Amino acid sequence: MNVPMLDLSEQYEQLKPEIMRVLDEVMRSSRFILGDYVKKLEADIAAYSRAKHGIGCGNGSDAIHIALQAAGVGPGDEVITTAFTFFATAGSIARAGAKPVFVDIDPVTFNIDPAQIEAAVTEKTKAIIPVHLYGQMADMEAIAAIAKRHGLVVIEDAAQAIGAKYNGKCVGELGTAATYSFFPTKNLGAYGDGGMIITNDDELAEKCRVIRVHGSKPKYYHHVLGYNSRLDEMQAAILSVKFPHLDRWTEQRRKHAATYTRLLEEAVGDLVVTPKEVDGRYHVFHQYTIRAPKRDELQAFLKEQGIATMVYYPLPLHLQPVFASLGYKEGQLPEAEKAAKEALSLPMFPELKEEQQQYVVEKIAEFYRHSA
Repeated sequence: MNVPMLDLSEQYEQLKPEIMRVLDEVMRSSRFILGDYVKKLEADIAAYSRAKHGIGCGNGSDAIHIALQAAGVGPGDEVITTAFTFFATAGSIARAGAKPVFVDIDPVTFNIDPAQIEAAVTEKTKAIIPVHLYGQMADMEAIAAIAKRHGLVVIEDAAQAIGAKYNGKCVGELGTAATYSFFPTKNLGAYGDGGMIITNDDELAEKCRVIRVHGSKPKYYHHVLGYNSRLDEMQAAILSVKFPHLDRWTEQRRKHAATYTRLLEEAVGDLVVTPKEVDGRYHVFHQYTIRAPKRDELQAFLKEQGIATMVYYPLPLHLQPVFASLGYKEGQLPEAEKAAKEALSLPMFPELKEEQQQYVVEKIAEFYRHSA
């Protein structure tokens, strides 16, 4: 049996007639830039997130960068974030001219550890970027309290967490703003790049809108240095077709996660550590990520059995060569470094079949029987 990490083909076949219809509509309208579907998606995603504003942009990385610039983050500032996430989080901080300050993670959730944040605050700290990794929100009440004490901006990187909740609060409700990615692999994915900023801050929202169009308002009058980073109209049309299915797809992901956990506990006990949904959190399982001894050997074995897996992420950000000048050393953030050696994400998508999951778990159990 072959089990892909992600298979979008069945989803596409189900939605193909409607997707073809809206793409034809966009083509006939000839409104390709910031048209009606962008406006509709911005309104829909904002309402879904209980936010006043949605600002579509070119991708999730630009969303973080634009939000930081709109919040006044720039050269000389420091931004505290997690060491265990995709590069775009820290890359966006650096592109804004600020210094990324990395702190360690909570080993249970893989998310930034609020207990580590306060000690990292200096007089140069301007913002905190918590990342809601794998689909579960970070401890936002604790993070918001730290931000309030120190007068800091909070930009939530929710690229993997659309629809996630924290004690009933949506992504973005406890921060200054939040950012989404619509990269094709995401829970709500386009057929290309796309991103969005959501916020309840009127002034920040207007600044984001100006920055995404070369900093111009009105057109051809430029007051700030902006970018060409607009959500594509055809991608917005595709996302508008997919968006009404998001909650159903999320429930399917959660069902698959529960199945994985049950099967793994039955097959290997506590030999691997399964994801934990913290009380009060609503996990949307962008990824189902286990901690596995002999992780690399297990991954190679599963590949031989036709099972795709991914390591998110093999090298924490504080040890990336591009950030060597920041002076971090191995051993400085031990939980992030340990996670980078143990984390393994199993196949996860709404259309995943239980027999595929059974096969994955059977092969994991087989590997540990033989390796013992």
